[in-house]
Amino acid sequence: MLLINGEWLETDEKIAVRNPFDEEIVGYASRATGEQAVAAAKYAKAYESDLTAYDRFEILTGTAAQIEREEAEYAGQIVDECGAAMKEAQKEVRRAVTLLRVCAEEAKRISGEAIPTDVTSDRKRNLAVTLREPIGLVLAITPFNRPLNQVVVKLAPALAANNSVILKPSERTPLSAVRFVKCLIANGLPAKMVSVVTGDPREVGEALVTCPDVDMITFTGSRAVGERIAKSAGMIRTAFELGDSGALIVLNDADLERAADAAAKGAFATAGQSCRGVKRILVQEGVADRFSELLVEQAKKVTFGDPHSAQNDIGCLIDEAAAQAVEERVEESVRSGAKLLYGPPRKGSVVGPRVLDFVPKDAPLVLEETFGPCAPIIRVKDLAEAVEYVNSGEYGLQTGVFTTDIHRAFEAARKIRSGAVVINDGPQFESPFIPFGGVKKSGLGREGARFAIEEMTTVKTIVF
Repeated sequence: MLLINGEWLETDEKIAVRNPFDEEIVGYASRATGEQAVAAAKYAKAYESDLTAYDRFEILTGTAAQIEREEAEYAGQIVDECGAAMKEAQKEVRRAVTLLRVCAEEAKRISGEAIPTDVTSDRKRNLAVTLREPIGLVLAITPFNRPLNQVVVKLAPALAANNSVILKPSERTPLSAVRFVKCLIANGLPAKMVSVVTGDPREVGEALVTCPDVDMITFTGSRAVGERIAKSAGMIRTAFELGDSGALIVLNDADLERAADAAAKGAFATAGQSCRGVKRILVQEGVADRFSELLVEQAKKVTFGDPHSAQNDIGCLIDEAAAQAVEERVEESVRSGAKLLYGPPRKGSVVGPRVLDFVPKDAPLVLEETFGPCAPIIRVKDLAEAVEYVNSGEYGLQTGVFTTDIHRAFEAARKIRSGAVVINDGPQFESPFIPFGGVKKSGLGREGARFAIEEMTTVKTIVF
């Protein structure tokens, strides 16, 4: 369904949404045209919200409470759409609820400051104050891998800041997004304040990113698409989260059992389809043998397969083509000298955990963002070599470092070029209270409740 100017509409042409595990159709989405997308943006831009901060607080908290009550239904839909395991889908719903509540509180804290002006030789004592105002119309483009949480990550702060929003969810996973927007409206959000447009990204997406009514674009997806959007968008604000080849550095003084546990969770969660997951593991040579043994032990504990089974830890990839691409990268690495220590046979779109050792530094498996449950080990001599390798890459989202030496921890934190450096945990670490975003090709701007609100507001200065 499309939401345009406060009305839900159906189109004659539909997009079939399929469960990636068994290819069964689980629903349909309307296929919008570029003209409809532009019209939706125009209507959303024209709407002027008179919601108070407390109104927005109540809408977001009410939405959080309803989603919490309907956790089973939301989780089931996530499983159907993207093939995430039920355990992971339930976790995603709870994360969305938490973020909604945090953004609700932040809606009441959007404030400016008073600035002294009598600091120059003319001694004029004027009064200057700043206010934070909504940026206007926010275009949110979301990916398939977390069909509910990624929508909440973008819409909750935008609405907390009193912006109008037009949402373009992934054409693969639009059902959770539509359900979430209906929940917002049921809890008091004016229907004209948000638009939903589903359809072919080449038509709908292109129309929206070049639409003059859009004041900001927030996008999560591939680097290639992000770069195209940046070139098309022109002089408007953008916030891009474009992925990573997330590194975990394990030094010879690390707690290896904890490090192996973090590596497994970061590499295998969501079947490896996570932008802040573990994509490469740099292990100091003296402990690499033992670490690889421990990581294989962790990998063998991971259950995988039917995402609806409550017993499975991970489900499947978004489609069989994605699974084949992961398998090809693993095989290419093995041909280049890597050793596959563990890797059950692929079945359709289901790829089990893979642990590889002696992976070449230039293997595409580790240079590019591989969306699959792979744990590639690269052996390094010392921290300096690990840092140099991490910094030489094109990405820089989050990096994990395991060490018990506080001096080495500080050295790593200072020298690694990354949006975040996490000591004694993996790059998958997250919290709604901290800024999230990368450097280099990993993106622009920051997410995280308060920090996203700052991105989605403008500063107005008033001088008396």
